[in-house]
Amino acid sequence: MSNGKQNVFNALPSDLTDEFFEVIAGNGDVKIERIISKGHSSPKTGWYDQAQHEWVMVMQGEGELTFEDGRVIRLGAGEHINIPAHCKHKVSWTQPDTETIWLAVFYS
Repeated sequence: MSNGKQNVFNALPSDLTDEFFEVIAGNGDVKIERIISKGHSSPKTGWYDQAQHEWVMVMQGEGELTFEDGRVIRLGAGEHINIPAHCKHKVSWTQPDTETIWLAVFYS
């Protein structure tokens, strides 16, 4: 039996044609997700409009979030933001030449 220890920087997918989403822990109230982007962004139309709050941190790389109200926030390694439930947003840019590793916590 393994000790259950893992590392968010290991086991990166070799094919990042699509953005990679992986639930790494959670229960009915909280979900923790590792997201790996490499030049990905959200579709031009539509917004994330989630029923839960989302706390998100960039662990490696850089990414940019655009909000429906016009705010644009760039996050670098170690930076994080809390996004209230139903605050419409999208990923508008991630670094094209290296992986951006996000850690997202969804909670009520």
